[in-house]
Amino acid sequence: MNKKWKKIDEYAQQWIKEAGRRIKDTFQQQLLIQTKSSRTDLVTNVDREIEQFFIQKIRSTFPQHRVLGEEGFGDSLAALEGIVWIIDPIDGTMNFIHQQRNFAISIGIYEDGIGMMGYIYDVVHDELYYAHKGAGAFLNGVPLSPLTETSVSESIVSINATWVTKNKRIDANVLAPLVKDARGTRSYGSAALEMAYVAAGRLDAYITMRLSPWDFAAGFVLVNEVGGIVTNLYGEPLNLLGENSVLVAKPRLHEEILNTYILK
Repeated sequence: MNKKWKKIDEYAQQWIKEAGRRIKDTFQQQLLIQTKSSRTDLVTNVDREIEQFFIQKIRSTFPQHRVLGEEGFGDSLAALEGIVWIIDPIDGTMNFIHQQRNFAISIGIYEDGIGMMGYIYDVVHDELYYAHKGAGAFLNGVPLSPLTETSVSESIVSINATWVTKNKRIDANVLAPLVKDARGTRSYGSAALEMAYVAAGRLDAYITMRLSPWDFAAGFVLVNEVGGIVTNLYGEPLNLLGENSVLVAKPRLHEEILNTYILK
């Protein structure tokens, strides 16, 4: 890692841990909770405060960098030119509100549209997943092993029940056979954590119909570094500036899910 990226990494990890402490300090406070697009799309004062915390740190330390953030305090971007931090201050806000667990800070750092660094911090369990392009992925400093191949029948697939019941985005009959054929299914309510779990081998695949860049930017870097594959549900590259369906899986499993269940 050259000096430029080493400096960015040092600051990123420092700020993420500080943000985590700030979030934990709010656990005994009353939250200001608001809805965005629907009753299930929630935001709190903490989401906004943490995003502003990161933006202030980035702009004062790296004024030439730009920021794309979920809560809208960053820059308005038409392209990922230069170095861009893609931030979700609390991924899994509903879990944060209801459970005070199963949420994460997610930060992807991109240069000219290429994922260079990814950080996913499980605040409650003090687990920091991070990856540097070409240098591997880590969990609290311990290298993550390259992903091994598996089949649907031996896999744990993370998928929300929404996508196998009547919904507006996909025919429920498309993925129901996958749920039946898999060894098991899970749903954690945080895209960042679910992608981190695939990278760490805790899950074999993750499928969802709608994610924004701040949901997957960090996980994209992590999964790539351990040999996993991240595409939309048509097997196409993700749009880093828009909403996407997302399929994350081990290599052979990714192909099997696409060809046997989705594109058949």
